[in-house]
Amino acid sequence: MPLDPDRPAIYPVLRYEDADAALAFLPESFGFVVGEVNRDDEGRIVHALLTWANGVVMLAESRGIAGDPFALGPVCLYLAVDDPDAHFARAKAAGAEIVMEITDQPYGSREYAARDPEGHVWCFGTYQPAPAAAPA
Repeated sequence: MPLDPDRPAIYPVLRYEDADAALAFLPESFGFVVGEVNRDDEGRIVHALLTWANGVVMLAESRGIAGDPFALGPVCLYLAVDDPDAHFARAKAAGAEIVMEITDQPYGSREYAARDPEGHVWCFGTYQPAPAAAPA
């Protein structure tokens, strides 16, 4: 599926020890608009969207998730790509450290994650959320 040129193609992903507190603080303090919020079976936020103007920030809980490939940093970047399988193959062939193999996510994206030589996590996939409408 080709990228939608009317939506962002790069998304900061923030990891919080207490994602619920962040989800309360960011809209109240800075004016973000809360969009989609997904939780795991234990009630932790595993994926949430916050809109700022025509951009989107994603956030998730980082506390207590065993084997979390993103645990070494509070921020990663998510980039939308047309062909995640080809992108994954290119990154793997170039020697990128793959921290999450190519996979289909429950929210409809096909994606993978890799760590760069300085330790930053980069995620690539088909997920391309649109900013939520601002309240009237």
